[in-house]
Parts: sequence; structure tokens; C-alpha cells
Amino acid sequence: METEYCNFLGKTNDDGSITIRHLGIAKNEINQPMATGWNDIITEIVIDENYMKGFDGIENYSHVIVIYWFDKEHECHIKHHPQGNKDVPFVGIFSCRCPQRPNPIGMSTVELVERKDNVIKVKGLDILNGTPILDVKPYSPQYDAVKECRTPEWIYKLKY
Repeated sequence: METEYCNFLGKTNDDGSITIRHLGIAKNEINQPMATGWNDIITEIVIDENYMKGFDGIENYSHVIVIYWFDKEHECHIKHHPQGNKDVPFVGIFSCRCPQRPNPIGMSTVELVERKDNVIKVKGLDILNGTPILDVKPYSPQYDAVKECRTPEWIYKLKY
């Protein structure tokens, strides 16, 4: 079978800036940020029908990595207490996964519940209704699982 091509949604401009357009949106019932309670939230990832064939085969995976744009975040922090929790250290934004970033790009690994045409349902995705989706990738242990890793102790004080 031959490769099927698509149009790019992003590009590097002549001045070095980057233009990115989302490929779809998230649909769920969450309209306000929550500190905890995301584990059981079901979210539909609805992508443009022009990219529907890009989901072919995704149902063979139990988990996917969703990359998204924190479009509702309007602050940029260089340092802060993650989740506003004063019980954890005051750290740089690149030392946590909070949305108040210079480029508000988020990434979550979540359970894939089902796929139908240009829609996948996922469980545990911590984003708001209407969040722009930039990309979806399958979770692959040979690339994504780190056998021996180090994290600071304070990370376990955060809630999900």
C-alpha cells in the first residue's frame, strides 16, 4: 500500500516564528480547572475529518499521549509552587508540568477507551472542554517508559 499524504497544520515562518493550527478539540463536561478528580473523566478527542485516517490502527493501543494547547491559560510563570501548593518547593516552570508556561503546550498519557471514525474517547485527560488538540501519539513502552528514573520527593505531594 502506498503512503497517503496530508497537509501540514504547522510551519516555520521566514522570520523563524512558528505557526501551529490545532487538528481538533477536546470535548468533556469540565469548564473550570480542578486540582484533583481527573482519573475518571471521559474526554472525546474530535479531530478534523480530513485527518480521520490518521487514527487507523490506534484502537490496537491501550494508551495514547495527547498533546494540547492550554488556550485558557493567560499567565506565564518562570517559578512558582506547583498547583499553588505551598507544601512543595518553589521551582522553575520547566521543573513541573503546570500550564503557566512560555509556550502553553501540555502532554498527558491516558487510557484509550474507544475509537469511532474521527473521534477517540480517552479516560483521565486533565484538560478543559474545548481545549485545542495538537497531536495524538500511541504510547509505546520501548520509547516512553523509563525503567530507572529519578523524581523529587515533593512530586508525590501533588494531587491528580
